[in-house]
Amino acid sequence: MTGRRRNRSTSLPGLLTRHARKGVLSAGTAAACVSLLAGCGVVPGTTGDAGDDPITVMTWAPQDTKATNKPGMPAFAHAYARWINAKGGINGRKLNVLTCNDHNDSVAAAKCARRAAKENVVAVVGSYSQYADSFFPSLEGAGIPYIGGYGITNAEFTSPLSYPVNGGQPALLAGLGRSLAGCGPVALVRPDTIAGDQLPPLLDSGLKAGGHTAARDQRAAEDATEYDGQAERALETTTSASGDEGCVVPALGDRNGTFMDSFRRAREDYPDVRTATVLGSVDQTVIDATGGASGPYEGSYITGWYPVASDARWDGMKQVIKKEAFGDNRIDAADAGVQTTWIAYTVFKEIVESLGGGEVSADTVTGALDDGLRVSTGGLTPTLRWQFQDKLAAVGFPRLVNANVTLQVVREGRLVSARKGFVDTTRTLQDADVNY
Repeated sequence: MTGRRRNRSTSLPGLLTRHARKGVLSAGTAAACVSLLAGCGVVPGTTGDAGDDPITVMTWAPQDTKATNKPGMPAFAHAYARWINAKGGINGRKLNVLTCNDHNDSVAAAKCARRAAKENVVAVVGSYSQYADSFFPSLEGAGIPYIGGYGITNAEFTSPLSYPVNGGQPALLAGLGRSLAGCGPVALVRPDTIAGDQLPPLLDSGLKAGGHTAARDQRAAEDATEYDGQAERALETTTSASGDEGCVVPALGDRNGTFMDSFRRAREDYPDVRTATVLGSVDQTVIDATGGASGPYEGSYITGWYPVASDARWDGMKQVIKKEAFGDNRIDAADAGVQTTWIAYTVFKEIVESLGGGEVSADTVTGALDDGLRVSTGGLTPTLRWQFQDKLAAVGFPRLVNANVTLQVVREGRLVSARKGFVDTTRTLQDADVNY
């Protein structure tokens, strides 16, 4: 360990990381007994020849499940590795990408993390899992940073080894709530899961900021094949006696389309009720599939973390897809998961470049981040810099450093910007009641 790392270990994140690493030997011993998860692998052509000393990272996400699936994230990670390696790698070193399928399951998510420790990856980059309580212990024990998670769990905004690139569900729902302040009664239809339990107070924080009452909270199975009952109840609870136009907010991930099929049928008797949701539950593909301009999303407000997919700031990502993943229908440039993975790898590249020709390890990557490295993402986010106690620490999100969201709207069947630039939800989140 260098002298610089010894000095910085006296900071709060350094102390936490150092104490967490006391479990490295036991975690590594346990990891040695774990067999390779069937969903994990190395993309052909991304590993350097013997002696090239490649940099190894991992990307994981659920695939082939009955609930949420994000196959585009590991697929794009493979494409990125092929692209960056064709350009000579990062600082002349090849990028070796391992991927893992967390199967939307806590046991599988833990196995992915233990494999990351076993393989000595320097970071987990651009990943999705709602089972943070299962995977973070292994990552923290091995000192492996988690860069650019999807933001689906609160743990991603509390762990000292988490470096999120967006505001996750907290920022999206707070921003959406603010945009619905002029709506009538609001109903939130969300998964009956631990992750789903985190959603109501966040939406309510935005509604409260606009002087609106709390949303009606409706739980639903995240893997249901129909939502007729939930759609009917949502429509009933958002119909006001005074005639105010209500809003239904489905936040069911991959099952939003299934809900909207039920909602479309039930809506015939409630024509004035609108819908609104967050990016990740809805994208342009979903809007097209549900009827475009004549579908249920027409006129809906949708909050996202980043600029719309047609923005020129995504041209770099699109070039990677065109050159290394053309025809791979798992990768959609408009998918928030793919976009997050691009930004996460952009951050990782800048970290490695900041190390010059020095050692690239989990420890040095974490050290660069904890020492205040500022990372630019080409305008897709604000300049990112992580500090353990940031502005939102008081409300339980000490690692949330980017609370900006974009407000989009469906007009004539197309998802377009409803407002120029970003909306900062920091103040709204500071007033949120997240003690549940």
